[in-house]
Formats: sequence, structure tokens, C-alpha cells
Amino acid sequence: MHFRKRLLASITLSLAFASALTCSTALAQKDWPTRSIQLEVPFAAGGPTDSIARLIAVPMGQYLGQTVVVENVPGAGGTIASTKVARAAPDGYTIYIHHIGMATASALYDKLSYDPLTSFEYIGQVADVPMVLMGRKDLPPNNFKELEAYIKANGAKVTMANAGPGAVSQLCGLLLQSRLGVKLTNIPYKGTGPALTDLLGGQVDLLCDQTTQIIPYIKDNRVKSYGTTTLKRLPAIPNVPTLSEQGLKGFEVKAWHGVYAPKGTPQAVLDKLNAALKFALNSPDVKKRLEDSSIDVVSMDKVTPKSLKTQLENEINAWGPIIRKANIPD
Repeated sequence: MHFRKRLLASITLSLAFASALTCSTALAQKDWPTRSIQLEVPFAAGGPTDSIARLIAVPMGQYLGQTVVVENVPGAGGTIASTKVARAAPDGYTIYIHHIGMATASALYDKLSYDPLTSFEYIGQVADVPMVLMGRKDLPPNNFKELEAYIKANGAKVTMANAGPGAVSQLCGLLLQSRLGVKLTNIPYKGTGPALTDLLGGQVDLLCDQTTQIIPYIKDNRVKSYGTTTLKRLPAIPNVPTLSEQGLKGFEVKAWHGVYAPKGTPQAVLDKLNAALKFALNSPDVKKRLEDSSIDVVSMDKVTPKSLKTQLENEINAWGPIIRKANIPD
């Protein structure tokens, strides 16, 4: 009899503790955040991803009532930062912005300490950075049709710069070569900055780069512009046709960006982060500053976990075969 009473008392106490713990957790999530949030960026300061992160961090912090601090964790094509975030506490105080590199890592690296699809929670897409295929100013072809003939006639004699294995500039070059059925001499750099410098200096023939830093050079005719990697012409450079309209139908490469959190982050926290991201992207100042750099803010129906997950899955399936066939790094 005494045993049964003690057992019932123990069960009652356990249930009360569990209930209190549940209420405490729910209350903590309701009050979240109570301190600053780290927004991890997998590249050095000053690049397109870092610029986008710093633009959205301020209004996100305003919405959440806490500072969102941008932290740069560069190296290994973004995999160092991805590993750090995947291992971080799933409490919402560590979030992550990454571009198309999130989709290409599994094809580029034999072993990853995380799974791009299952090690993270999805918050939403952010923005797309388009690209332009450019040539040195004294390269003989004057338009893409002439460039296509020139490439097929010269093959590996044509040099194409990129920002290193897995960079969007390299992916653009690989897709171009795949669509044209040619193999160029691909020259990796430690970023698009030095690659662009050598293109401007005439040391390399071609470069596919993001619009954030090349629009002034295009407008000043310091490079030859052969086409944008978008399906529609860019308002900032309306006279530059798309590669798609010039024969490479459907050719599209963009440095799309998304925001993630560690796997297991509570849904209530994810909902707040998603609302904060939407608030930031709806900010007139953020929109204008992004658009001034020819960066396209995605429509609000894409600023969702489902949309980001679908985008990541589609990009993994699209780029995996191209990367493996190219045997990167080459």
C-alpha cells in the first residue's frame, strides 16, 4: 500500500516537473530573443553575400528587438561556416546566410561533416545576384555569336578566369562550356577581385562575374559584355542581351541566397526569424540599396522555409552532374 502511494506520488511529481519544463520552454520561446543573434557569413567581408547580410541584419534586429551581429567565417568554399552552424546550439541565436554554394558542396567535396539538406532548418530565400559573361576589351569577338564561333575554333587556347573551385563564377563557366560542348583553359583565382583585375589588364580572355562589382566597368566599356545569365535583361544594363535570347535557351546562373538555422531550432523561433526576414526585405531602404546593385529581392512567396528547401533540392540536382563531369578541382 505504501509502495503504491510512493509510486503515485513519484508519477505525480514527474508529471508536474514535465509540465513545468514544458511551460518554461514555451515561455522562453515566447520571450525569445533575449540577447544578440549571430548571422554567420561563409565568406570574407566586402563580397556580395556579406553585403546582403549586413543590409538585412539591421532591420531584422529592429524587428526582433536585439542586435543581429554579422560574423565572417570564410574558407573551404563555405564549408567551414556550414559546419560551425550545423554544430551550433539550436536556440535561434546562430543563423546562417549562404548562396548557391550550399547546393554545390556535396558534389565538390567527398566528405562533409554536415548534410546540406538535413543539418539545417530553413528560414527563407533572400535575393538573387545575376551575372554577366565578359571578355577582355581587345578580345576579337564583338557579340555572343562571334564569341561562340571563336571559342569553338580555339578551344583550350581560350582562357576563362574564375574565383576558385565551387565559386559561382566557375559554375557559370562550367555551364557555358557544357552547353557549347567545349573545354576551355580554366584559371582559378582567390576571388573575383584579382580575376577581374587580370581581365581588365588583358591577362585572361573571359570571366563570368556577379553584377555587384562589374556594372561600372560594363558602362565604361572597359570590358566586352557578351550576355547576362538571366532570363530577362537587367534594368541597369538594358543594352546587354541575355545569353538565353542569343541561342543558349534557358541559360540561367544566379547567386541565390537563403537563410538557415541549426537543425532542431524550435518552430516558434523559426517563425519569428522568418517574420524578421520578411520585415527586412520589405524595407524600402533595403530594397533600394539591393536594386541599386542589380540584386533582385525575391518575392515574398519565396521568403518561406518550403521555397528555400525546394530551391536547394533543385539546385543540388541541377549542378551535381555538371560538377562531377567537370571533375572539380581541375
